[in-house]
Amino acid sequence: MAVARNPDLDRIYLQSIAAQQADYDLHSQGQLTLPTLRDLMADPELWGSVDNHMMEVLEMKCITNIPQVLSYQEFINIMSNRRSPSFRLAVESPDKATILSVSNCICQRDTQHSSSCFDKMVRKIARKYLTDDIDRQYYEDQYTCCPPPLFVPIITFVEVGFFIYHCLDMGRITLNGPVPVNSVFIYRPDRRIEVWRFILYMFIHAGWIHLFFNMLIQILVGLPLEMVHGSCRIATVYMAGVLAGSLGTSIFDMHAYLVGASGGVYALLAGHLANILLNYSHMQLGIVKLAAVLLIASSDVGFAIWDRYSKKTPVPPISYTAHLMGALAGLTIGLVVLKNFEQKLHEQYMWWTALTFYLGWLVFAILWNIFYY
Repeated sequence: MAVARNPDLDRIYLQSIAAQQADYDLHSQGQLTLPTLRDLMADPELWGSVDNHMMEVLEMKCITNIPQVLSYQEFINIMSNRRSPSFRLAVESPDKATILSVSNCICQRDTQHSSSCFDKMVRKIARKYLTDDIDRQYYEDQYTCCPPPLFVPIITFVEVGFFIYHCLDMGRITLNGPVPVNSVFIYRPDRRIEVWRFILYMFIHAGWIHLFFNMLIQILVGLPLEMVHGSCRIATVYMAGVLAGSLGTSIFDMHAYLVGASGGVYALLAGHLANILLNYSHMQLGIVKLAAVLLIASSDVGFAIWDRYSKKTPVPPISYTAHLMGALAGLTIGLVVLKNFEQKLHEQYMWWTALTFYLGWLVFAILWNIFYY
């Protein structure tokens, strides 16, 4: 489960330090001249707890800045590259000595990395699934896996259970079939009045390849994402992809059946990959691994398209539209959720933009099914 975080905590802490140095900004212009900044950096009482990297950045600013000023916002941005779990304690104490002593203690604590398998796993997840160094450090410090992630394990268990049941019921199973067309869960265009099919089709899979890929991505991508962002947010992205997949199929592939969790899986995958690509310079995911994920996803979509048009059977084909519509849901709802670690989504402009786009699409698709189909 993700951990609670006050998004303004860093800023408040840094402002509490900067406020005690207000005399350096003699003209109240919200900026420091570089000579004044050099004097500030020479103050051992204030900068005793600042790490070497930040000092190097500030020194570089002193050398390269033209004009010879550093804005207060730029100062805040440089300082906020460091995250400490003591920020709340420091903010609650107005005494500068207390702030500095707490920061020193945490600096020493942050350099001591636990060697347990759990802590190594948490660090690895933080570096691969979060894009900001501050968020990573905070997640590493606070994550306890209590309560544990539940959505992805439960949904995976249920989907595998349905697959085993249909294998036993139909007596055989192949790489891409057979499809249990008489199931009450499968999406069928001639049974659209049974609205639960627009969601519950995700429990049915057409063959081993279909099941294997979806379960692989759910576990390797969905489970770590749930550990970072929490069950509620990941379930929201997943179900948004599932619903977009069935509604998209009802419009763009009107006569096809639909099975599988590909809509939800691709919503998670597309949102995560888009977040990686937008923040690639900050992510610890090698180009080979990224290329491998894209290759596997492309192969799955290619196989679904081939299967859609190559089969010559009296049974309607299985649509691949859910892959594409799920990815679109991931690029809207999913990307906004995964970019905003522990932020209040209702305060994010992009969240309302993405939500409006997604809900507009849902309304259009529902009206299409009611009045046009």
